[in-house]
Amino acid sequence: MNKEFLCTIDGDHLCVTNKDFVNLMESEAVFIQLTLQQIDELKKIGGLEMENINLIPTFKGFSKIARLSREILVTEKLDGTNSQITITEEGDFLTGSRNRWITPSDDNYGFSRWANENKEELMKLGVGTHFGEWWGKGIQRGYGLNEKKFSLFNTSRWSNDLIRPSCCSVVPILYEGMFDTNKIEECLAELRDKGSVAAPGFNKPEGIVIFHKQGNLLFKKTCEKDEEHKFQQE
Repeated sequence: MNKEFLCTIDGDHLCVTNKDFVNLMESEAVFIQLTLQQIDELKKIGGLEMENINLIPTFKGFSKIARLSREILVTEKLDGTNSQITITEEGDFLTGSRNRWITPSDDNYGFSRWANENKEELMKLGVGTHFGEWWGKGIQRGYGLNEKKFSLFNTSRWSNDLIRPSCCSVVPILYEGMFDTNKIEECLAELRDKGSVAAPGFNKPEGIVIFHKQGNLLFKKTCEKDEEHKFQQE
C-alpha cells in the first residue's frame, strides 16, 4: 500500500520528503507528505514518534464544472484500432496500442512495423504522444480499402497537410461550433445518408466523436444501436 497522508509534526523530529531526511531544528508544526512505507521506515530507525503525528487522508477538492454551452468539435469515428506514437526528449521512438507498447515483433495489426518503416517522416510529429486510429484493410470494418491508414485525432494541430507527416491523415471534421444537440444529430444523419467522409463510397460508417473543448471530454455516438449498452450488442 502506498497511500499518501498529510502529517503534522511538532518538535525536533526526523521527517522525510521525496526520500530525503530532514532534521527539524525549530519547535513548530510543519506539513509534509509521507507514505505508509516511509512512516514504517522512520519508525524502524527510531526517527518518528507516532504520538506526535496526526494522520489524515490527502485532501481532494471537487473538480471545476465546465459549462455545457461551449465549443465542441465533431469528427467521424473510425472503426479500426487505437494506436499511438510517442517520441521522447531523448529521441526515442515508441509505438503503442490502446493498452500496451508494441513492436514490429509483437505488433497490433502491423502498426508498429508500418510506423518503424516510416520513422523518419513520423519523427516530424515531434516530442510527445500522438494518438490516432489505425484502420483499413483487415481491421474491423475495413472500409473497402486495399491499404491501412493512420489518422491522427488532434485536428487542431494536424489538419494542415503542409505540417502533418505525409504518411498520416487526420480524422474528418464534421462540425465545429457551440454545443448543439441538433448539430450533433445532423452529423450522424448525414453519415447514415451519405456514408463515410474518411472513406468515400463506404456506406456503413461507425459514428461520430464529440469533443467538448472546455470540459476536455470525449463522447461518442454510433450510427447503429447507439442507445444499447455494449454488452447488449455483443
